[in-house]
Amino acid sequence: METVEMNSVSLKRPHSEDDVANADDIKRQKISEKSQTGNNSGQSLETVKEQPDKSLLEDTKNEIIPNEEGEEQEDEELEDSDEDGDPESFADMMKHGLTESDVGITKFVSSHKGFSGILKERYSDFVVHEIGKDGRVSHLDDFSVPVDDEDPSEETFTVLSDEDKQRLEELQLLKNKETSVAIEVIEDSKEKRTVIHQAVKSLFPGLETKTEDRDGKKYIIAYHAAGKKALANPRKHSWPKSRGSYCHFVLYKENKDTMDAINVLSKFLRVKPNIFSYMGTKDKRAITVQEIAVLRITAQRLAHLNKCLMNFKLGNFSYKNHPLKLGELQGNHFTVVLRNITGTDDQIEQAMNSLREIGFINYYGMQRFGTTAVPTYQIGRAILQNNWNEVMDLILKPRPGAEKGYLVKCREEWAKTKDPAAALKKLPVKRCVEGQLLRGLLKYGMKNIISAFGIIPRNNRLMYIHSYQSYVWNNMVSKRIEEYGLKAVPGDLTLKGATAVHIEEEDVHNYTIHDVVMPLPGFDVIYPKHKIGEAYKEMLVADNLDINNMRHKIRDYSLSGAYRKIIIRPQNVNWEVVAYDDPKIPLFTTDLDKLEGKPLPVLPTDGKFRALKMEFSLPPSTYATMAIREVLKMDTSIKNQTQLNTTWLR
Repeated sequence: METVEMNSVSLKRPHSEDDVANADDIKRQKISEKSQTGNNSGQSLETVKEQPDKSLLEDTKNEIIPNEEGEEQEDEELEDSDEDGDPESFADMMKHGLTESDVGITKFVSSHKGFSGILKERYSDFVVHEIGKDGRVSHLDDFSVPVDDEDPSEETFTVLSDEDKQRLEELQLLKNKETSVAIEVIEDSKEKRTVIHQAVKSLFPGLETKTEDRDGKKYIIAYHAAGKKALANPRKHSWPKSRGSYCHFVLYKENKDTMDAINVLSKFLRVKPNIFSYMGTKDKRAITVQEIAVLRITAQRLAHLNKCLMNFKLGNFSYKNHPLKLGELQGNHFTVVLRNITGTDDQIEQAMNSLREIGFINYYGMQRFGTTAVPTYQIGRAILQNNWNEVMDLILKPRPGAEKGYLVKCREEWAKTKDPAAALKKLPVKRCVEGQLLRGLLKYGMKNIISAFGIIPRNNRLMYIHSYQSYVWNNMVSKRIEEYGLKAVPGDLTLKGATAVHIEEEDVHNYTIHDVVMPLPGFDVIYPKHKIGEAYKEMLVADNLDINNMRHKIRDYSLSGAYRKIIIRPQNVNWEVVAYDDPKIPLFTTDLDKLEGKPLPVLPTDGKFRALKMEFSLPPSTYATMAIREVLKMDTSIKNQTQLNTTWLR
């Protein structure tokens, strides 16, 4: 095995004369996808001029990023939708972004010649299936609902008018001063009243009902059973003891990230998001299939959402006595289509065989470090240095690059006045990190930045220091491979159980590169006993940090460290090259296609374009983009893609 250094490899390889002849066809192939109301797939296709996709590789990791429990992310959803449509200005702004070499990603393990391909030309070209802790791959293949005698009738979901539902929701959420809501019973009968009682109690947890006569008419009166404490808490006495408290289901989603999806589900169910649990977050720009658990919501209510939600499907329902926990998964299985590839059959065969037999360098992908001119690792470094003025400055100061207009105005106001209240007025979205920090500064004052920063949710704060650890790790792994290649050497680290030990000279023949781990810096790890151990110290000294003292005076920011394999060999690697003429057609069937009986389009044997369909499984906390990078030999940074004027489509 040999290592290959990457020097700003172009996505657009030199074209042959045949390639040039096909240039017009290739341009015509470019398409865009946009969500369109009323279209079940959420896709509309139209020809566009070349333009980059800002979200291209932001979500293609197999990384578990827990969210603060109960933290709704409406503002993040708003930010995602606020996109400027000027591709030239975006490409110009992205000149200030990061490239792979900026974050230590510089090496390849394979020796094949790279080739071009378009990743995520359609979000349906990237499909992720979660692998549970039992090794079972999640699939949506069953819409049936487990039924018991206690389930409400189907009429429960239709008996209330939209106006009734609106009034009941306002009562449930204490949004007005009314203490009750009266619903007139039209076509009165005992059966009709029973259905309305059931509908209110099952659709609006926390409300009780009674029947009253008013002016000779029957009314169902809804009211709070126990004040605010009952808000959105399932009624304990209404849940059968024989039924598990958690309804587990498979969530199939298109072009939405996991927390956005849960926020949508919680709004439709009128419950708080923190009654949902899951094992890992999944990509936005993809089709993903994963298991979700929710506390005391019936499968019947969940299945009803299939009639009114776009880009989601719920199925494979079952009741269990436990929620899901972050990190409980074995990994994810990816099905990826790289369209319009230029590689020869031999190149592709070499690349995919290398991926299967050797693997790829387990770098932290570009999305770990942010997309603006201020990388997240710089903020993490300032936190570890206890330099709080620098932390504040890095988060709030004006920066070149791609940002929302309101953020630019907020930063300009901050630079001009250093007044948190004035800067905050420029922000319509208060839950972004900048808004949270400004609120903290307003509350605690400019002399207490630590407390002000603490208003930001814990997981977001820790993201910064984890980014710094990842930055160090990437750089050190590149140095390790440059210095010693792809073989285990004395002084390397390997894991015995959960404990890291050094590989000794006399045992080195018992190990391969696949056994070697490298530490993320912290107070509870050991370092290699060769040049790279010293390189860690030198890198941290250059950053004014002491590798022997990684404890922080604020406990949350003390880094214990961890170990990470330097080479990952994907499992279940399969691939095929297919020809196609129409870039709009899907090249494989999804779970939903199969459930709906959609056949796979018939593909030509000799089409205008070629695509590489690849499948592989990865463990948690590894990045699919880094595996694809190894196959194509390309820089996955948005900066590189936009500067090459490559078409990456929304």
